This record gives sequence, structure tokens and C-alpha cells, in this order.
Amino acid sequence: MAGMTTVPSYAPSLWVRVCHALPRLDLAMQMRDNIFIPDSWEYQQTLLVLSSLSAIALVISLLVVLSFLIHYCCCHRGDRGEGSEEEEEDEDGSTGHGYSGKKGRGICCVTWVAVAAVTLCCVAIGIGFYGNSEANDGMYQLTSSLLTANYTLASIDLLISDTITGLQLSVSGPLTTMEELFTGSKPFLVSTRNCRRLSENVINLLSSISLAQSSVDTGLGNDTSISGASIIPLTPVPPSVAPTVVPTGGLMPSPFSPGWAANTLMVNEDYRWLSYVLLLLLDLIVCLFILLGLAKQARWLLILMTVLAWLALFLSWGSLGLETATVVALSDFCSDPNAFVLNSTNFNTGTSSDVLDYYLTCSRRMSSPFQQVLTQSQRALSNIHTHLSSLDRNALPQFSKAEKSLREVQQILNSTEGNFHQLVALLNCRGLNKDYIDSLKGLCYDGMEGLLYLSLYSFLSALAFTAILCSLPGAWRSFPSESEEYEDSDSESEDPFTSHQARRQTASGSQRGAMAPFYNYPGAGWTPPFSSAPPLPTPNVSSNGNPGYESLPLTDRQSPPPSYSPSMLTGYGGGQSHPNPAHSRNLYSR
Repeated sequence: MAGMTTVPSYAPSLWVRVCHALPRLDLAMQMRDNIFIPDSWEYQQTLLVLSSLSAIALVISLLVVLSFLIHYCCCHRGDRGEGSEEEEEDEDGSTGHGYSGKKGRGICCVTWVAVAAVTLCCVAIGIGFYGNSEANDGMYQLTSSLLTANYTLASIDLLISDTITGLQLSVSGPLTTMEELFTGSKPFLVSTRNCRRLSENVINLLSSISLAQSSVDTGLGNDTSISGASIIPLTPVPPSVAPTVVPTGGLMPSPFSPGWAANTLMVNEDYRWLSYVLLLLLDLIVCLFILLGLAKQARWLLILMTVLAWLALFLSWGSLGLETATVVALSDFCSDPNAFVLNSTNFNTGTSSDVLDYYLTCSRRMSSPFQQVLTQSQRALSNIHTHLSSLDRNALPQFSKAEKSLREVQQILNSTEGNFHQLVALLNCRGLNKDYIDSLKGLCYDGMEGLLYLSLYSFLSALAFTAILCSLPGAWRSFPSESEEYEDSDSESEDPFTSHQARRQTASGSQRGAMAPFYNYPGAGWTPPFSSAPPLPTPNVSSNGNPGYESLPLTDRQSPPPSYSPSMLTGYGGGQSHPNPAHSRNLYSR
């Protein structure tokens, strides 16, 4: 104890101090203290008020989205006629993409706002994954420290139980036999009875060591001479035997067990981690498919993603409310954890709070509350060892039958001394205090940081989905209608060799009036655009009234002319009214 070294202490972080300094209001809008009292209704009111801020933000988001929907649905309805008149002018001044006019600039702006909102949502998702991982690491460190402390307490419990059991066996067995054998020798009988009395004294001293409110009778045998001695278990079972699920009752056991707390936190943390992963994946899917819907201009996909975006908006604001209350409550606890643990832990009526304060602070100025008990037990074991050594030297030469019983007592005493030294080391504050500090660091450092990142994720994702829901109606208006898609499909079925300007001229000509047949235009002075192409053969009417053609040899024929545009075919048809006489043959003779 004198050479005890101090374990590094715990100090609240900056974020804990900042969150702890936030003002607290109850439902009556009155200021409240920021002392962590989770069972108090006044303290719960302050958390409800903080959580309600996210509900107010959700209402504001809904009003903003509703105002944008009214703007797009009602205000733009009267602009459709004017927009249709300006479309032709915008297309004439454009370069073929349709984004040069006023309407095109508005469509580009709305589309880029939607893309920026989706990008912000993706950034928020990355922050959420990091915060979820940090919170999980903090809870893992907390549960690991609690399990280690549970193992230490269970080891203390088992050492006390084994020591008391061994001493009880020595009292009820070998020492009783030795008293019967030494009945005729008073000095040996007195030494044997002294060993019995000292063993009972050690049993009573070890039974007084308690850290929790429970007791188990130590009547492992039928001996009633030590009635009143009891073992105070520090934890129900060691971690290797402890169940890994929450007890069916779901209530905190009495006494409080760090193993039970660790198992409960592990189960709850698994559900929390999985819930956040599913929420993050939902946000990611919505963002990616919104980008895909904007790129492909798929209306059905945007409708589905809009519904999921509404769901993600509600979940983001709801999770922000829970995270805000959790962050504030955790900051209140982490600002002064020793005070809450001292006030909330139940102990025996005879146990002083100095025991817990010794393990929580582990100060060099404090001495162990079990030092006097351990010192008296050590002296009693030393006296037992002295009496047994005296009997071994003096009594065995005269009473050879007592050798077996004496050896059994010595063996039990050696085992008891080994357990006692381990018990002294485990009762030192360094081990349990280190576990306590590690659990606080995991909860108040990593856990607090993870919750703050998750709160930032919820806030950014809520803003991003609000912007997405406001910009999607404007992006929807930029999609082509069914009539425009039909015109695009007709334009794609035209001659691919015809230029874009020729198609525009043809379309403008069709708007001014129907074009006359190509054979009505005079084309006598016009030559075909391809001079190498032969003229078309002149049809003639055969004797039976059907046009016929002469079967020329394949070697005398030439390749057919290439395909021409309507304007080219018009001139080409006019030029065939005067065929070349060099090719005039009797093509229709049979």
C-alpha cells in the first residue's frame, strides 16, 4: 500500500464542458441546474425541451418545402403560355442544347442546386459513418473495461470463498481430530484449540469484506460454531461463466454487477449501430438514385426517391433530437462522474462511502479501507503457522497418529496464504481504478465525439434532403414531355445524311405550306449533283399496259445512284424529262 503509484486521472474534454454549459429549460421555461439526475422529472423535462428543438426544425423544413411546391405548382402555371411562345426564340438562339434562354438558365440552376444538395448529403453520410464507428469504439472500450472490472470483482469473490471454505474444512476436520488425539496432553491441546480459534477469526474477518449489498451464508458444511459468518459476493459469476445476453427480467440486479451492465450495453449498442448503418445506407441509396434519375430523366425513379427522401427527412430530424438529448445528458454525467456514482450506488448500511471513493480516486493520500482487516488476518495466519510448526516439532514424536491431520492442516494453511496474497493484490485500488478510468475515457471521449459527429450528420442530411425536395420539382419541369419525345423519335428516323439545318428548313417549309410534288418543278437546265451517275431509264408502257424494262446484261449496267435529300431528288427528277439520246434504246421491247 505504501508503494502505491497513482493511476492517470480523468479530466472532462472541451466538448463535454461546452455541452455541459448549455442553458437548461423545463416545460415551464424556467432555468434548471445541469446536474445529472436521470431519475428526476425536472431533469427529464430539460431533455424533452432540447429534443423538441429538432421537432421545431422539422416543422420549419416542411413549411419551406411546402412553399416551394406551391411556387412551382401554382405560380408557374400561368407562365406556361408565355414559355411556349419563348421556346422557339430560345431554340433559335441556342446551339442545339436548349439551355441558352431564360428558361434554360433556370433549369440549369435548379438542376445544379439538386446536384449540390445530393453532394452535401453524401458528405453528411461520410461524417455519419465516421461518427457511428467512433461511438461504437467508445462503447466497446466501456464494455471491455466493465468486463475486466467484473472479472476482478469475481476473482476477489472466489478467493474469499475459497479461503473461507478451506479454513472451515480445517476446523471441522483435521483440527477436530487433533483435539481428540491431544486430549491427554494439555500443551498440545491448547495449541490445537488456538489454531481453531484463529481460523474462525480469519473467517469472520474475511467475511466482513464487502463491496455490494448481498450476502450468502457460508455454511458449506454442517458446522454451526461460526454462525453469523457470511460471504459478500461482489459479482454473481465470473465473466467466463456470465451470460452474454440481457437477463429475462430486464431489471438491474441487486447487487449491481458490472458484468450485467456490460452485457446490457453490448446488446443495446449492437442494435444502435445496426440502426445507424441502415439509416446511412438508406440515405446513400436515395442520393445515388436521385443523381441517376436526374441523369436518365426517369420520372418513375424520381417519384420513388422523392417518397424515400421524405422518409429520410423525418428520420434525420428525429435522430437529431435523440442525439441532442443524449449528448447533453452524457456531458452532464462526464463533467462529474464520481458524484453520480457515489450518489446512485447502493451499499450495505455498514459500508461507508469511503470504500467506493477509495477505488474511484485511488489517491496516494488515502489508505485502503480493508487495510486493518487484512493486517489482522495476516497476523492470525502467521500465528496459526507458528502453532503448527510447534506441534510438528514436539507433538509428532509422541503422537504419530496426528501426523496425517497435521499435514492436512498445513496444506490448507499454505493454500490459504497463497489466496490471501492474491486477495491483497486485487483489493488494491490500482486495478479497479484503471478499469474505471478506461471506461470513462471510452464513454466520455470516443463516445461523446461519435455522438457529436452523428448529430452533425443528422443536421446536414436534414438540410440536404430539404434542399433536394425543394429543387426536384424544378428539375422535373426540365424533363421533355411525351410530345417532345415523340418529335425526337421522328427526327431520329430521318435520313442520317441530311444536315440539321436542312431538317430545320424542311420543317419550316412544312409550316408555311405543303411542298409541291417534285415532278412539277422545271429542271431542264439543272444537272445532277453527281455527274458520274447515269440517268434513270425512261419508262414506257408495254402492250399489256404495264411498264417494263429491258433485261440488260449485268456488265452493261452501272451502280444505282446514292440516296438524295428531298431537294436533290426534286431537281434530279426534273432533269429526267430530257434523257440522254446515247442511252435511248428500245427498253420496253420484248
